[in-house]
Amino acid sequence: MKSISTLAFLLAITCIGIKAQKPILITEDSLNFGKGRIPGLSVTIPEVNYEKTLKAWTRELQAGTRSKLISEDNELTIFGARLKEVSENPVNVYSKLMNVDTAVKLNISIEVKKDSYIDRTNETDLSKTKLYLKAFAKNQYIDLVNDQVNAEEQELKTLEKELSSLEKEKASLQKSIESDNTTIVTEKDNITLQNNELASLTAEIIDQNKQLSATTDGPTKKTKADYIDGLEKRKKKVQNSIESSENKINKFNNDIDKANAEIPRNEKMQEQVSVKIENQKVVYQKFADKLETIKSY
Repeated sequence: MKSISTLAFLLAITCIGIKAQKPILITEDSLNFGKGRIPGLSVTIPEVNYEKTLKAWTRELQAGTRSKLISEDNELTIFGARLKEVSENPVNVYSKLMNVDTAVKLNISIEVKKDSYIDRTNETDLSKTKLYLKAFAKNQYIDLVNDQVNAEEQELKTLEKELSSLEKEKASLQKSIESDNTTIVTEKDNITLQNNELASLTAEIIDQNKQLSATTDGPTKKTKADYIDGLEKRKKKVQNSIESSENKINKFNNDIDKANAEIPRNEKMQEQVSVKIENQKVVYQKFADKLETIKSY
């Protein structure tokens, strides 16, 4: 229940910061340019960056012509632009780009011939110009939101990768515990076996020492002493094996304790990341829906 409440809270907080798509507004408007006022249109492009829009607009106007865009006092001029969507012939374009609240506003006037501008007197060209401006604005808006979608998708993939890593870590801890428990059983079996061997050797050494004490013959006594020395070496080896197994058991028990303590921390982190993933899925989908809505403009 706590996880569900946390998820709902995070979703509410995150979604507040997501801007819904806004309309692209195109209006007929005169343009103050130079020392005069000329007929034109304006288009408002929501959310986009001024510098990126300026670069895109410059590329758009300079495409297909050797003419260069002239910028002076925030007035953009290009002579002989080829806007095939608007006119078959080269046109002169006068425009201004400015930030307006959370949008960029583009004012434009198109001169088809000297002192003759596209306006209401030619509905066909005016309609073409509106469609042209809408397409430009729409592409800028799509590029912006597409970047947002990609960023949110990457964030989602990063979180999913983090969760996968935690899941693998938990599986590794569980496998380690299982392996250590198996090893502990093996070492305990070895201790049992070696203790039996140790008891047998100890008894044999005691018996041989008694026989040695009762032996008076020199060569026989030496042989017996060498035999006992061999038994002592075997006993030492068995004791070392027991000690080694005990050390291994202690080590593996410590490792198991650490792994068992780490698993709850891992599970808690998995739960936290899972909440973030569900949250991020909603965020990503909202941006994806926003993109599809803009594409339908």
